[in-house]
Amino acid sequence: MTHRISILYLFITALLWSTGGLLIKSIEAHPFAIAGGRSIIAGFVLWAFLRKPRFTFSIAQMIGALMYALTVILFVLANKLTGSANAILLQYTGPIWVALFSGFILKEHVSTIDWISVIVVIMGMCLFFLDGLTMSGLMGNIVAICSGFAFAGLAISLRMQKHDSPFESILLGNILTGMFGAYWIFESLPMSSDSIIGLFLLGIVQLGIPYILYAKAIQHVTALESVLIPVLEPLLNPLWVFLAAGEIPGRGAFMGGAIVLLAIIIRGIVRQKQS
Repeated sequence: MTHRISILYLFITALLWSTGGLLIKSIEAHPFAIAGGRSIIAGFVLWAFLRKPRFTFSIAQMIGALMYALTVILFVLANKLTGSANAILLQYTGPIWVALFSGFILKEHVSTIDWISVIVVIMGMCLFFLDGLTMSGLMGNIVAICSGFAFAGLAISLRMQKHDSPFESILLGNILTGMFGAYWIFESLPMSSDSIIGLFLLGIVQLGIPYILYAKAIQHVTALESVLIPVLEPLLNPLWVFLAAGEIPGRGAFMGGAIVLLAIIIRGIVRQKQS
């Protein structure tokens, strides 16, 4: 698979991930029940894709599974403890952690244009979420930062398995998340038919399929690219809200989104010319 196809997979992944906000609102259940339920369904999707998963229980595979589970669980918890804008923005500090650690762990060179792109993307994200940011919810903000760190750890650990199979880490991560959410899943039963449909859409469309694409792509892109391009996910959320409810994002959101998109595109063009 070529690098360009991998980048396309990351764009599609971001698009599918972005449906989460709208789908989660359609489900009447505890947030941990949603996180666990969608992971169980996504786990079946991954298992069907792999057919015969190879569990080596290597250090990279186990760290990847743990980082996956922490990413999705901590993000849900952060949304309970602080504003959603804070939770999303602070989770997507992931590119900073990857830029700091990928060179040391993966021996992948982080160039000047990479650092400029990361800084500009974070600035654009701040502008995008400016109206929703709050100084309250200190514990939630800390949890959201930890979720961003876990997301970076997931990208690095999956990238460590580029010559093996990163899919099993994601499958194990879904199993861990499902086990974590089991109590709240049973507590939320019985669910309405709309909630069940929403949960299956989350598990298949928003988590299962995109993570298959993500695992495929990460074998052919750098760790930084694997977290920088998915930053587009929260920027696409207003698209679904607009289509569903007709709500138009504010000027700051448009400007911030444009800055992030331009930073990613320009970085891609510069890196292509350098290669």
